[in-house]
Amino acid sequence: MDLDHAAHLDWLNAQTDIENIFACICDLNGTLRGKRVDANQAAKILKGSIRMPLSLAGLDIWGEDIEVSALVFETGDADGICQYTGRGILPINWTSRPTALIPLSLYNEDGRPFMGDPRHALDAVVKRYADKGLTPVVATELEFYLVDPTETIPQPPLSPVTGKRLDSDGALSLDELEHFDEFLNDVYEACHMQGIPADSAISENGAGQFEINMRHVGDALRAADDAVLFKRLVRGIARKHGFAATFMAKPYGDRAGSGFHVHFSLEDAEGRNVFDNGGEEGTPIMMHAVAGLLHTMQENALVFAPHENSFRRLLPGTHAPSSVAWGYENRTVAVRIPGGDSRARRIEHRVAGADANPYLVLASILGGALLGIEGAWEPTKALVGDAYAQEKELAHLPLDWATAIQAFKNGAHIQSIYAPRLQRMLVDCKRQEQHRFNRHVTEFEYDTYLETV
Repeated sequence: MDLDHAAHLDWLNAQTDIENIFACICDLNGTLRGKRVDANQAAKILKGSIRMPLSLAGLDIWGEDIEVSALVFETGDADGICQYTGRGILPINWTSRPTALIPLSLYNEDGRPFMGDPRHALDAVVKRYADKGLTPVVATELEFYLVDPTETIPQPPLSPVTGKRLDSDGALSLDELEHFDEFLNDVYEACHMQGIPADSAISENGAGQFEINMRHVGDALRAADDAVLFKRLVRGIARKHGFAATFMAKPYGDRAGSGFHVHFSLEDAEGRNVFDNGGEEGTPIMMHAVAGLLHTMQENALVFAPHENSFRRLLPGTHAPSSVAWGYENRTVAVRIPGGDSRARRIEHRVAGADANPYLVLASILGGALLGIEGAWEPTKALVGDAYAQEKELAHLPLDWATAIQAFKNGAHIQSIYAPRLQRMLVDCKRQEQHRFNRHVTEFEYDTYLETV
């Protein structure tokens, strides 16, 4: 959708049943935060008259202020200006009454983008590609679980057809797709209403786990918008059907985790795929991009695995990468080059979990690739065979949250991708979250240690 405010308002005025609008920004955790306003305030929102605290972008996962943030007490928790992203007024049909959502971005009082807003971080990387006459073409794959909402600890849902609880992994199961057909139909309808290019759906490796792929788009910001909006609508529609949906990276310790895989290629000004050399191996520029991804992967791990639970997914032998490696048609590595027609030659980045912020994931991936291209870096040799069996010879991703936080704080290339403001905000946010987790003892620890040590 374009920036034609009048057209958007005309559309809204024709929707006589929409009485309220959510005006929102996306925070560092990928959570939409904002205000519920009367629909007659839409023109005000589109003109940038809505204000929200700049600190809103950096709240922790529980919605708490970051205690050490300079955006809160030191500066009086100042407001920023919320400017329209141009995405459109997006209808929501899974609530009790029809409503709509307007995505916004945060700006400073002087009109400059607030670089703690994750959407601006991605926009800055995309503009650097544009300066080189290149356009990232991006597609995403998001996995999620449907779970029983009546249980505190996740349990697979009851089949709408049989009434029985799912109890086995159903990779590519047509039966599972058919049993949840009404839910999936509503997901696709909502995607169509919001302009999200949802493509194929599959039943994944876990009980009640699904993956929905997005079609490639030549607009990385839109691809990230799509992923953020998709996660929200899936959760909403799941509730409508009596389920809950989770994008936790590892909701079950003994089942597959949920990933957020990103495919991308680069087009030049004439629309040619600069990764395509007519063969299977790809061009030198693709090799440079791969090298950039590998070289920056460890310090960007906090973006790909932003939560305590995230690291339960990144274990050897779990269909998720645990080391820094790449290869052709190899799903055990972090960076895969899919086969097929050379005109569609692309890179698949397989590290991020479904719990990650799509704006930051794309910024880290595209930003790392760009550094490799700019520096003409060369990748290691493509790995052949099982990456898990060769881990002793490979560099590892951080094994825990604390290590990832420190790596992002000290990363040599982080400030070549992100503004110092966002780097500091994310580190402070994650440290606060980690400290709170450290103060909680789990039931399993009590069962294991209470009377045995």
